[in-house]
Amino acid sequence: MSSISLTEKSNPDTKDIDLMSSLQIVTAINHEDLKVAPAIQKVLPQIADAVETIAQAFINGGRLAYFGAGTSGRIGVLDASECWPTFGVEHGMVCGYIAGGDEALRLSVENAEDSAEMALQDLKDFAPTSKDVIVGISANGSPRYVMTIMEQAQKIGCKTIAITSNPDALIKKFADIFINPIVGEEVITGSSRMKSGTAQKMILNMLSTGAMIRIGKTYQNYMIDLRVLNEKLQQRAIRFVSEITGINEKDAVNYLRQSNNNVKIACVMATKKCNFEQAEQLLKQADGILRKAIS
Repeated sequence: MSSISLTEKSNPDTKDIDLMSSLQIVTAINHEDLKVAPAIQKVLPQIADAVETIAQAFINGGRLAYFGAGTSGRIGVLDASECWPTFGVEHGMVCGYIAGGDEALRLSVENAEDSAEMALQDLKDFAPTSKDVIVGISANGSPRYVMTIMEQAQKIGCKTIAITSNPDALIKKFADIFINPIVGEEVITGSSRMKSGTAQKMILNMLSTGAMIRIGKTYQNYMIDLRVLNEKLQQRAIRFVSEITGINEKDAVNYLRQSNNNVKIACVMATKKCNFEQAEQLLKQADGILRKAIS
């Protein structure tokens, strides 16, 4: 029998969880969750390398794509889908793929994680070039779907990043950057949607957010390229313009109206006392970085 991976081992601290009260159960889960952030802290240098790799890819016209099966795939799709409204990036700049396709977001698709054919089709749909970055996400780190993606991506010349909770993950040999937080055995044996899934979510938050910051998608900690899609976001945009430029909210509304709800342009117009076209040109000269445009 082959050795059992860390993600499949039984957790001795929760072996009697079926005898616990509800409070004891959630306390045990919380105790295990407290291990996630320290595990990630130990791999921050690798995460930082990945952030810089992704940012440079964006600067050079490349894209980012997440690939995973089951929980890992769902978390990747979630992070990718949030980049458009949060940072105003073009559709397709950050993509998420799950083994089994969109159906697998809600239902379990049998044998999807073991399918090299599905992997090759999804990779074909993404159509990677050597400018792109491929991130393989897998708690165990060995499903055929993710392995195939990573192997083919390396052959194309893509930069590859692996995120896994298993130090012995087979995916490691296809990864330029190997991110391996050791979160330990799961509360429920093999249920990697728990600590491993939490770690994946936290790491993807760092990858996408960090890369967007590096390419100028924020000013201070304001997400200034947000897309104003509803009333809540409208109020947020008004507040951002007001706080960044020091003007009152009434004036912020006027500048946003003149800028077609573009927070960056509104801020340049308010700071430099210029019109839309002039503000657009100033931003272009500053490579889209607001701090440079208004300093």
